[in-house]
Amino acid sequence: MAILFTKINLYLEANSKTWEAERDNIILQNDSNGLGDYIHTWNVSGLDQPTADEIASYETAGNTVEINAVIDATRQTQYLSWQQQMEMIYKDQKDGTTTFKDHCDKVRSDNPKE
Repeated sequence: MAILFTKINLYLEANSKTWEAERDNIILQNDSNGLGDYIHTWNVSGLDQPTADEIASYETAGNTVEINAVIDATRQTQYLSWQQQMEMIYKDQKDGTTTFKDHCDKVRSDNPKE
């Protein structure tokens, strides 16, 4: 289940806004009462606070965003350091090999995005 922050981010983007520009105008809160996260404050100029149905409509897209973020983090560690990547590229250029490309292709095929 996608978290509220992700769904709000998607709602903002769908309405030509960004979290970065609006973060001071929105407060998400959780009162630790078992009811979960909710919108405490919404002061986004020119955009109404989303309804529960509007937020729920971003569930599938939110799940995809969150799954892909985990995949991106995994890929980032498997791609190795930039120094190691540069060494592979240098050796490929020098030796006429495709080690770097093959490595990147393997990381991507081992960690496909949705």
